[in-house]
Amino acid sequence: MHHSPLPGMLLGIALASPATSWVMAQQAAPKSAADEFAVRGQREARAIKYGDWEKVCFKPGGAKMVCRTTIAGHFETGQIAVRAYVVEREGDNIVRLQLFLPVGLYMPAGAKLTVDKGMAHNIPYTWCLTNTCIAGDTANPDLLGEMESGANLIIEVVDTNMLAVTTSVPLNQFAATRKGAPTKIFAQNIDE
Repeated sequence: MHHSPLPGMLLGIALASPATSWVMAQQAAPKSAADEFAVRGQREARAIKYGDWEKVCFKPGGAKMVCRTTIAGHFETGQIAVRAYVVEREGDNIVRLQLFLPVGLYMPAGAKLTVDKGMAHNIPYTWCLTNTCIAGDTANPDLLGEMESGANLIIEVVDTNMLAVTTSVPLNQFAATRKGAPTKIFAQNIDE
């Protein structure tokens, strides 16, 4: 069975920095009996400055239009730390959640997303490249609803030292941008 790389909507979070660029802030992390691994502590990603949410659409020939609502976060060095996006295909109700994360993380843990202090949504890793690992799954509709009404999306991953690493993506413009008109439309006409 072959799956299209953009089935319906995609929410991608790209943490494109190496794991070593995160600053440690150790504190005790609660352990759960349901966890298959024991997290030994927690650290927060160093300061990340986020731009504004924007919506970009693509019209590839005769295919249905695909729109991506996106935000990027950069470290003080200018290096991209986080890139998040929700991709929607015209007439498709499937939501796909995808995260791009740095290599050097503990893969069995996957990634955990929480809006404000709400319910956690776990996303498993699917594959890795030399400079990034991708976690992805069909998105829970509750998560998108929480993102539209919430203030912050907390991304938590586990590094190879078994420390939970977190970063916070602002959601204040997400709903209005996602529902609004695109900033740019890219069209490609294919002659047959």
